[in-house]
Amino acid sequence: MDVHTVTAEAETFTCNAYLTVGERTTLVDAGAWDGVVGAVREHVDQLDAVVLTHQHGDHVAQLEDVCEAFDPDVYAYADHPRRTDELADGDEVEIGDETFEVVFTPGHADDHVSFVSDSTLFSGDVVVHDDGAFEYGSFGRTDMPGQSRETLIESIERLLERMPDSVEHMYSGHGEEFRGDVRDVVETALERAEKREPKYPEE
Repeated sequence: MDVHTVTAEAETFTCNAYLTVGERTTLVDAGAWDGVVGAVREHVDQLDAVVLTHQHGDHVAQLEDVCEAFDPDVYAYADHPRRTDELADGDEVEIGDETFEVVFTPGHADDHVSFVSDSTLFSGDVVVHDDGAFEYGSFGRTDMPGQSRETLIESIERLLERMPDSVEHMYSGHGEEFRGDVRDVVETALERAEKREPKYPEE
């Protein structure tokens, strides 16, 4: 797939927003950088859909501007004024040129979902390759109100059960994208989460 991180030049805090160009050109998360619309337009003139992993501010702050610019379909698990299509665990959604299964993965956020195909994982914040806490397998923080480490662990286990061994590309909400043994990265994140230790020393 042809995937572009359209928040790569952001100097403000944002998630990674991924433009996936193909039969159904899709933005995975809208990000919080006010340059997102312009960055999308550097690659395409039309955006068919936005799919949201969850609705924390760093993932949806620019959704309104994206919708005003492109009028895409908006897929989300939880209600949102711009949502056109409700996602549920086990649904299928077209992103770029591939069909992805929706996997409900709460813990970091109550409405968190991940998207997995035969080759690719869009993991949002449930699992990331690297961040300020860990390299090669980290997980979303669970120290804020409404978050749960136990629920996050169950979500990572569910993701592993539903993810084919053939997945070799991981695009997460923060950190670098990864090519290689995605299952090993996710399993490493699970092992770290299961230690129940604070992700950050100040937690």
